[in-house]
Amino acid sequence: MTSTASSTPYGIWPSPISAAIVAAGASPLTQLALGGADGTDVFWLAGRASEAGRNTLLRQRGAKVNELTPAPFNVRTRVHEYGGGAYAVAGDTVYFSHFADNCLYRVAGDSAPEAFTTGGNTRHADFVVDAARSRLIAVREQHPAEGHAHPENSLAAVGFDGRETVLARGHDFYAAPRLSPDGSQLAWISWDHPRLPWQGTELWLADVQADGSLGSPRLIAGGARESICQPEWSPNGLLHFVSDSSGWWNLYRLHGADIEALCPMEAEFATPHWTFGGSMYGFLSDDEIVCTYIQAGVSYLAQLNVAAAKLEPIPHPYQEIRELRVGPGFVALLGGSPTIALELARIDLANHELEVLAQSIAQLPALEYLSVPRSLSFPSSNDRTAYAFFYAPTNGDVQAPAGTLPPVIVISHGGPTSMASNTLKLATQYWTSRGIGVLDVNYGGSSGFGREYRDALRGQWGIVDVEDCIAGARYLAANGMADPERLIIRGGSAGGLTTLCALTFHDVFKAGASYYGVSDLKGLDDDSHKFESRYTDYLIASQPQAEALYRERSPIHHTDKLSRPMIFFQGLDDKVVPPQQSQLMVDALQARGVPVAYVPLEGEGHGFRKAENIVRTLDAELYFYQRVFGLPVAAGEPPVHIANLSA
Repeated sequence: MTSTASSTPYGIWPSPISAAIVAAGASPLTQLALGGADGTDVFWLAGRASEAGRNTLLRQRGAKVNELTPAPFNVRTRVHEYGGGAYAVAGDTVYFSHFADNCLYRVAGDSAPEAFTTGGNTRHADFVVDAARSRLIAVREQHPAEGHAHPENSLAAVGFDGRETVLARGHDFYAAPRLSPDGSQLAWISWDHPRLPWQGTELWLADVQADGSLGSPRLIAGGARESICQPEWSPNGLLHFVSDSSGWWNLYRLHGADIEALCPMEAEFATPHWTFGGSMYGFLSDDEIVCTYIQAGVSYLAQLNVAAAKLEPIPHPYQEIRELRVGPGFVALLGGSPTIALELARIDLANHELEVLAQSIAQLPALEYLSVPRSLSFPSSNDRTAYAFFYAPTNGDVQAPAGTLPPVIVISHGGPTSMASNTLKLATQYWTSRGIGVLDVNYGGSSGFGREYRDALRGQWGIVDVEDCIAGARYLAANGMADPERLIIRGGSAGGLTTLCALTFHDVFKAGASYYGVSDLKGLDDDSHKFESRYTDYLIASQPQAEALYRERSPIHHTDKLSRPMIFFQGLDDKVVPPQQSQLMVDALQARGVPVAYVPLEGEGHGFRKAENIVRTLDAELYFYQRVFGLPVAAGEPPVHIANLSA
């Protein structure tokens, strides 16, 4: 802060980080792959908020970047609704799923995409190329033509001529088909209701027969209380995987008939399987693995010598690494830090030189407008410790009047098994540069802290998460970091339930924002898509025996207790949390005279992708808080109507 900084109240600081700048920077980078003749071409997906949020596939070859899927192609799949694993590369050819028609396309070299399936009600994801048999192997999700019955999931072979054959069926879910280097064996993951993949999965292995079908599958590892993920083959044909049998997602391999732990440690070499295709390790050689792992919510990068059981750190500037791919002598990764927005980088493993290939934000604001977070731990209920990142209000042009404290937004992340990271996000800096602090909480149930911490929400959703968010808010207030009369809670999806419960059953927070949040647990149970349709068995209890408990935890049945102002945002095409979950809350609060605002968005699903809607929601949320706390608002047409709030 400069000595000439003006004195301006918290919450109305002039900021160069507009909602439009946030939206322009909302270009997520996802789904890395390597290919080309020598395996050195780097492929990735880039989200285009300015193009209705479509994903496009890019390739870097040498110094040149090519877009392989021009508009209107959208490289995306909705298997399990969350998708991921939407393309695969073999040499110079790419195969991908187009969101609009569910067709599979191929791009040979720099040619135009060409469809080779008919799409329709069949979705595919998590592809592996079986070049010797001229086919893809993929997770297949067959949706019924009519009605609301759940789809059938299986493993399927999709020929390059479009013909399709089911290879394995009978389990509720499949993931991660991985073909051995010589094409003779296929490994995969499966699981069944009521489990989610971070609760319990099974690793299977089968021989590939001469006709391309599978022999009798053999169970390698896993079960109801062991989560297996990320099966991969080493160059010499040994099957590796990640298991949390020790209480931590660690690396293992199948060596003959034995399962060997490669590097036992209290660290997470995986994250929850919400989307397909993630990778946190890869092979430099038969016995050299490049991997990333998480400890206390922070990522590390290392090279593991399997024979010597030695883990050597690889220097890098990141504190979050979302995924990586290993090529000849290098690793490509998606990384970020408190001062680096998510970017795609390539690190030479011989000299550790780093080259940035792509950035999610083309141009960052000046450093004096960026808040660098503090990592906090604080006591919560039942002698537990919770964790968070705190972003203090930061703006080089202004300072708050002496003796005043800032409003603070407490963020309850989604999942609820997701994890808050400290990677630079303009959506966070939008608030801090205006004089509003942000506390991003890793409440009990978050990933990145081991299985015991992740299991803290077993039967406790709406309790432990809420208690940890409240504990974080009280910690800030007690330490002079937040105004206790201007504490806000904000959350999306599962975090929306946390937000609603905190405002309904407690009085710590003075306002809140729900982004496509859950308000009715039984309604979620009845209407949810297949992947999460039994999630509440774990988070609450099994229906119908626990119907009273569902009602007890559902804010929609206790709106008489909710008196704090709220704003709701909801995509009207949301298949994960149906719009009714927000609409019922809005109607109830409006009828009771509670200040409430609602922003329904056409053409948006579970999460907002379009630039104009990102702008609209941020501007509306800021306006809402400023009105609720009696702060001056910008001149012009209000971005949202607030019912029951006097002028």
